[in-house]
Amino acid sequence: MVDMPSQLIDAAPETVENCCAPLTTHVIDDQAATSLSRVFKALGDPSRVKLFSLIVASKDGEMCICDLTEPVGLSQPTVSHHMKLLVEAGLVTREQRGRWAYYQPTAAALTDATRTLVGA
Repeated sequence: MVDMPSQLIDAAPETVENCCAPLTTHVIDDQAATSLSRVFKALGDPSRVKLFSLIVASKDGEMCICDLTEPVGLSQPTVSHHMKLLVEAGLVTREQRGRWAYYQPTAAALTDATRTLVGA
């Protein structure tokens, strides 16, 4: 056993208590938890994170599905599936123009998720 100076032992409970204090006492309900889980599940896949990042960073504020396949190295049907999950999570919106779908980021989705979690 390692000997610790008494001042460290005496300070330890207060230090642990301060470092581990909860950020909030707000507990979300089942409906909010379900909604949040969709956002986090959608961002739980590296390809979807990259797709979302590409759309957010696009100079036009939107991207066509036809421009999303090459950067992630996936087929169009696979990218469409990923995009569907991002739409369902509320992270992007989809607009059909002829045969192509265009996606725009929903800026508030991540902010809302954070606010819901911390009770702000």
